[in-house]
Amino acid sequence: MAFRGPKVWLWRWRRNPLKRRTDTVEAWVVLGTWVLTVLAGALAGGTAARGVERGLAQERLQWRPTAALVTERAPGSPAGGGRGSGTALRVWGKVRWTAVDGTEHTGRARVRPGSAAGTPVTVWTDPRGRLVTEPATPAQARTRAGTIGGLAGAGAAAVPLVAGRALRARLEHRRMARWDVEWARFGPLWSRNTW
Repeated sequence: MAFRGPKVWLWRWRRNPLKRRTDTVEAWVVLGTWVLTVLAGALAGGTAARGVERGLAQERLQWRPTAALVTERAPGSPAGGGRGSGTALRVWGKVRWTAVDGTEHTGRARVRPGSAAGTPVTVWTDPRGRLVTEPATPAQARTRAGTIGGLAGAGAAAVPLVAGRALRARLEHRRMARWDVEWARFGPLWSRNTW
C-alpha cells in the first residue's frame, strides 16, 4: 500500500520550479470552469424558476371556474353512492358551458363516471372561454418552479463543466505529446550501459 502525503489545498497556485506553463493554464481553466458552472447553473435555474412561478401565478389570476352541463351520459358506472364516492375517479365527458362574453362552447372535460346528461360540473376556462386545467395552487407552483429551475440549472451548468473537462483533456493530451518528444530525445542517453 503506497503512502500518500497530506492533501495540499490550492496546489495549482503554489510556486514550484518544476511548474510548466500548461500547469498554470490548467489551473486557470479549472477555476474558470467552476466559476462558470456555478454562475450558469444559478442564473439559469433562478430565471427558469421565476418564470414558471410567474406564469402559474398569472394562470391563477386569469383562469376561472365555470358552471357547465354534461351533454351526454359519461362512460362508466357511478361509484357506490356513499359519502365522498367518485370524487377521485374521473372520466372524459362532453360538456357545454357559456363563456363570459355570452358565447356557448362545448368540449370534453373530466367528470364523474356515469354522469347523466344535464348533470352540473365545474370546469376551468381561460379569458377566451376555452377549457383549461385547474390552475396550480401556490404550493404546487413552488414545487413545479423548483423542479423546473433545478433541471434548467443542472442543464446550464453542464455546458461549462463539459467544456472545461474537454479543454483539460486537450491540455493533458498536448502535455503527454510533449513528454513523448522529450523522452525520445533524452531517454536513449539514460539507457546506455556505462560498463
